[in-house]
Amino acid sequence: MDTKLKADIAESAVITELLKRGFNVLKPVGDRLPYDLAIDLHGSLVRLQVKCAWFNEKDEAYYVDVRRTKTNRRQMIRKRYGLNDFDFAILFILESHVFYIIPISAFMGFSSTISLVETKKRQREPKSREYRERWDFLSAWASQAEMVESTSVKFGEALNGNTEPSPANGGKGVETRWRTSSVV
Repeated sequence: MDTKLKADIAESAVITELLKRGFNVLKPVGDRLPYDLAIDLHGSLVRLQVKCAWFNEKDEAYYVDVRRTKTNRRQMIRKRYGLNDFDFAILFILESHVFYIIPISAFMGFSSTISLVETKKRQREPKSREYRERWDFLSAWASQAEMVESTSVKFGEALNGNTEPSPANGGKGVETRWRTSSVV
């Protein structure tokens, strides 16, 4: 089975799982964006990058490359993702139908590959284990984003309750809204 077919199967499996769990799934047209899918959570889009793991028989572990790969007829180019490219990576193990849901901040913390060990052969579990089947991260992100976006504050109030006008704006308060995608 070629890499592209595995990627298509992984995307289909993720879409199916998200729909079963009640998420509204969006799929971009083409493959020019740094993410494969999005889900609409209370009006906020959560961008998802889907990766299919491959098995290394020698190590008895699955691996996922944390870089994007672009190919043409002559060459294959690998490049690291940026923190703003997507919100979560969903890694899929085809043989066992297992998912790992990893926030971008944690995904970027891995060097070039993520190892997924599904057997209990080690004394110490790999760092990736804490993300196995963590669909709750998506719901937590949604409630966090909803809370933050519905709270309007004046500059300075969020940190220390300061109600003084901002001197940087001629004594007028500045309304700010921010959004965070960090779950971990």
